[in-house]
Amino acid sequence: MSISPSKITAERGGTMRALVALWPYMWPTGRADLKLRVGAAILALIVAKMITVLIPYTYKWATDALTAGEFGTQAAENAAAGTPGINFPAFVVAPVMLVIAYGVGRILMTGFNQLRDALFARVGQHAVRQLARRTFVHIHALSLRFHLARRTGGLSRVIERGVKGIETLVRFTILNSVPTAIEFALAAVVVAYQFSFSYLGVIAAVVVLYVWFTVRASQWRIEIRREMNASDTDANAKAVDSLINYETVKYFNNEAMETERFDRAMAGYEQAAVRTWTSLAWLNMGQTLIFTVGLTVLMAMSARAVMAGEQTIGDFVMINALLMQLAVPLNFMGFVYREIKQALADIEAMFGILHIDQEVQDRLDAAPLTVPNGAVRFEDVTFHYDPDRPILHGLTFEVPAGTTLAIVGPSGAGKSTLSRLLYRFYDVVGGKILIDGQDIRDVTQDSLRRKIGIVPQDTVLFNDTIAYNIGYGRPDATREEVVRAAEMAQIGAFIEALPRGYDTEVGERGLKLSGGEKQRVAIARTILKAPPILILDEATSALDTKTEEEIQSSLEAVSTGRTTLMIAHRLSTVVKADQIIVLEAGRIVERGTHQSLVDAGGLYAEMWERQRDDALTPPPPAPAEPDDALSVREREERSVAGSI
Repeated sequence: MSISPSKITAERGGTMRALVALWPYMWPTGRADLKLRVGAAILALIVAKMITVLIPYTYKWATDALTAGEFGTQAAENAAAGTPGINFPAFVVAPVMLVIAYGVGRILMTGFNQLRDALFARVGQHAVRQLARRTFVHIHALSLRFHLARRTGGLSRVIERGVKGIETLVRFTILNSVPTAIEFALAAVVVAYQFSFSYLGVIAAVVVLYVWFTVRASQWRIEIRREMNASDTDANAKAVDSLINYETVKYFNNEAMETERFDRAMAGYEQAAVRTWTSLAWLNMGQTLIFTVGLTVLMAMSARAVMAGEQTIGDFVMINALLMQLAVPLNFMGFVYREIKQALADIEAMFGILHIDQEVQDRLDAAPLTVPNGAVRFEDVTFHYDPDRPILHGLTFEVPAGTTLAIVGPSGAGKSTLSRLLYRFYDVVGGKILIDGQDIRDVTQDSLRRKIGIVPQDTVLFNDTIAYNIGYGRPDATREEVVRAAEMAQIGAFIEALPRGYDTEVGERGLKLSGGEKQRVAIARTILKAPPILILDEATSALDTKTEEEIQSSLEAVSTGRTTLMIAHRLSTVVKADQIIVLEAGRIVERGTHQSLVDAGGLYAEMWERQRDDALTPPPPAPAEPDDALSVREREERSVAGSI
């Protein structure tokens, strides 16, 4: 089912389109239990509305019974003359019993309304859950291009508001709009029969004017709501972005600047929120004015009729009770309309995300990838993120099964793009990528990614335990397999030395671990996955030399027997590769073994000499620490030493 944001909006007709789109979730195929609940809820609401319309009669009969001495004669004459209306029975009914009937009626009305809500709760929450799940799945299916451009805080806020908006839409349209329409229809029949069409005309005029005013005012408020949502999303995105980059904020002492950015965004939200509440006050005032004027006119008409002997006191009381009873759904109708429109405004962005097409999709006839050997071949591959900026130009190379190919070159040469293309985060613009002779565009993405493992440069861990993060490579792995993978990655002893061992929490993005520890967790995770094809994407470039050497031995153990693409910046890590290709500006300019490339005296040899010189050059001495940077105690100690 396709949901289009161009159709489902807060504009006219959007509610019905949204309900049509939501209906399969509220009347789900294969869920007879939920359909039964829908039917029972509809039955309960019909009974509740019938009781609601009949309750004013008990009020009328009780009033007429209490005033029978004064107005009973006139009522009897009306009955004898065949005056339209249902008058209290000819026999005297105890007013107390009628009052009790009034109370019982109100209890039953409330009871059936609550039963309706309880029956429909599971149906509504099922719809919310299924749509939230669909959105979550769809977001994960969107391309890397979408996620690189997204703002995490804003995206989470959009989903949060969208889910709540769906819940509001389901609850108010099904549980309130339909019952209100039924109640108005029944009340119209009662008024026309009990009183006259002139009364019905006044009520109709009030309802029409009330609805017209509510619609116009709500449309005006929707624009304010959109502004408030945009400001809220912006503020939340800035807050999340700042908190995620907490250390960077501290490094540059920019807490005040971050606070100012957040406050500016909140200022926009504040203004929009004030306008929202102010406009709500005007809306409520206008609705109250329209209804009160209509109620006053009808009661004046009834009072005149009572004075003329055309109606009883019970009729006067009944028209008041009927209108006051209609005031609740009428006022609620305005509230429901506002909520529905605001819900539609809230879910516009969420539905917009659902409308975004997946950039990379499986073909209808896509088959699972089979990897008997693991040979990888790039054949005349061209690619660009933007047509005006080509990245790769006709790359052709092959990685025989079980061998290691290193890819080196200056920054911006397109090295990391190769791993993204192999994972099929993007599709090639030209040429093809083959694994054991199978074009990766002809196989399912799921089967492709199951056969590839990666140790990235920047390892981001989940805010969970070490065991969870290692086990992420293969969620069904046993604890023993997780421990074995950690030991192979040479991190087992470190983990076991921790107070909570493998149950140690790693913190947000793994910040409680050092860079080397995170890399070893990433290596253990890949070992556990045991893929036939491995990508090492500058896995040690952010580490110090000693840690790099330690981890390098782990990486060599992991890559043994696997087809390995090693994307590297430090050439010392690729010396043992079976083959090395050198990229420059998206083209292969050299290829060969380490020694042959050094002997060739080309770009690789130049890079090798430069890195060797950098490694041999001793670091400059640390500058003398200024007194301002010393602690109070250190300054005191130096002062004492100088005076001796």
